[in-house]
Amino acid sequence: MIATPAPQITDAVRRNMALLIQLRWLAVGGQMFTILLVHGPMGIALPLAPLLAAISLLVFINIVTLYMLHRFEAGLEYALFTALMFDIAALTWQLHFTGGLANPFAALFLLQVVIGAMVLRPAASWAMVAASLGALAVLAIDPVPLALPPELQDEEFSLYLQGSFVCFGLIAVLLVAFVTRIARNLRERDAALAAIRQRAAEEDHIVRMGLLASGAAHELGTPLATLSVLVNDFRAMPELKAADLSADLDDMENAVQRCKTIVSGILMSAGEARGEATERTTMRAFLRDIVDEWQVTRGLDALEYHDRFGQDVAIVSDPALRQVIGNVIDNAVEVSPQWVGIRAARQGEALELTVTDKGPGFAQDILDGLGKPYRSTKGKPGGGLGLFLLVNVMRKLGGEVRAGNREQGGAEVTIWLPLDAIAYPTGART
Repeated sequence: MIATPAPQITDAVRRNMALLIQLRWLAVGGQMFTILLVHGPMGIALPLAPLLAAISLLVFINIVTLYMLHRFEAGLEYALFTALMFDIAALTWQLHFTGGLANPFAALFLLQVVIGAMVLRPAASWAMVAASLGALAVLAIDPVPLALPPELQDEEFSLYLQGSFVCFGLIAVLLVAFVTRIARNLRERDAALAAIRQRAAEEDHIVRMGLLASGAAHELGTPLATLSVLVNDFRAMPELKAADLSADLDDMENAVQRCKTIVSGILMSAGEARGEATERTTMRAFLRDIVDEWQVTRGLDALEYHDRFGQDVAIVSDPALRQVIGNVIDNAVEVSPQWVGIRAARQGEALELTVTDKGPGFAQDILDGLGKPYRSTKGKPGGGLGLFLLVNVMRKLGGEVRAGNREQGGAEVTIWLPLDAIAYPTGART
């Protein structure tokens, strides 16, 4: 399971243009085949010059459209409308020299109108309708009739019916192919919009959580400072010295200092560092410090760390990143206190940090909803925020999160982070 940044909205115009280019190539091939069939085996003399000129126009339109599709970002909707209008003009030109309205393929104008209605704005779609009606009116004025050979003159109606059947089949196949592709484009667009709305809701949730955490950190600052003063006062009291409580007081002071560090980290993550400058460090030192915190400060002997990072790089210590990595380790330790493995490796210009455990693994619904808040099997109020925060912090840093279950048992969470996201700026003053 990979949690990646929310996808961008599908560019429907570009996809529709690419689809129309494919259909136009099919039209060029079909027209060439029809001209060769009618002019050759059927023996019907066709005005080849104007018909081939129309096909050349379609090829030119496709080449220009391809160029615009790869070179330009804006104005593609106007190019799409213009290309469809040229299609109507080319079809009108071909029908004028092949019987006009008496040609059964005049029904292809309906295909043009339907395509325009699906891919264009309403005003442009109605313009397509007007252009098609105008083309039909033009075809009614002095078209060039087909010169049928004597042996086919008595079968003119039969040829018309056969042409109508072929035209109907062509329209049906192309409409089904086009509509299904357009429907898929619309589904992808709707999915992208839903993902963006979900991401906006999650980011709003993060903002509210950040405000709550920041406010709580500010409120906790005063009582922690008071506790620190009281511990120092207790050390000076003769009664407590006589009771030999120095070890207990040391533990209390360490706990207070630990709480102060957590509060400072929360405020730093919220952009409100309490007079503590962002630290320059290296990737190895950053990771080693996190591991040491669990091995030494928290007394976890079962943590196994493998450094495969390679050449070290200078980074800026990110408190939010440190916190979410700690959350992942904390979750692993909670379900697998006997052993937790951490492996740091370098993949190109990115850090790949993997945390594994020997616990029960992730439930499938957790993997399916990776990164969504309150997805947890712990049953605790507020549970399920660790992975949620991890996914969103990594998303903001341009990274990814992979989570899954190991074949030999236990869970595995892999963090992929571009080094540029936390790299120390070259030339910056230390």
